[in-house]
Amino acid sequence: MNIDEFKLEVSKLGINVTSLELDKLEKYYNLLIEWNEKINLTAITDKKDVYLKHFYDSLTLVKVIDLENVSSLCDLGTGAGFPGIILKIFFPNLKLTLVDSLNKRIKFLEVLVNELFLENVILIHGRAEEYGKKNRECFDVVTARALSSFPILLEYSASLLKKGGHLIAMRGLNDSKDGENAMKILNLKINNVIEFELPIEKSKRTLIDVVKLDKTSLKYPRRYAEIKKKSL
Repeated sequence: MNIDEFKLEVSKLGINVTSLELDKLEKYYNLLIEWNEKINLTAITDKKDVYLKHFYDSLTLVKVIDLENVSSLCDLGTGAGFPGIILKIFFPNLKLTLVDSLNKRIKFLEVLVNELFLENVILIHGRAEEYGKKNRECFDVVTARALSSFPILLEYSASLLKKGGHLIAMRGLNDSKDGENAMKILNLKINNVIEFELPIEKSKRTLIDVVKLDKTSLKYPRRYAEIKKKSL
């Protein structure tokens, strides 16, 4: 996906791409490649692939939610900042929290946030379940891209969401049925599921929109060892 193709496909998502945003994406790409030589951030390094599989893919979240009307968003297991940083570039209104368990990636994100002059971004070095235990009902939206199994992601996310908030799970395939029992326990329900293909290469993607109906029991999320031993 070259720059013109990126602009065209993003416009189909209802997003106008400005020169300022393109400059930030260019800086992002250059920093990603530079740091990727020191720490493992991504296996995808070709520029056209980064624009398609990281930058464009991150923005597909708007297929299920209007981010202009969202205040706070948490990106769990953000890695190199996808989708969180890309969403922040195009929706600067977001109060963004990025959570990742590897401190080296957080160090990269600190540099990235400073270089791109992004404000209202909080970086958290920690495990998702530990963060969720201590920060309850803080976010309008929680998102994660291909993080863990769907039932485990539900348990990671539920406590973080405000009542009426949304988990937008970015998946390769539709595995929403795997989480039916977890949703009952955690007071969640499927609001929408959208399946589509990325442009050009036609790889499959699924967005699972889960809404929080009521408070999450203080029992959840459980400790990591318990979650891994038996998911809900």
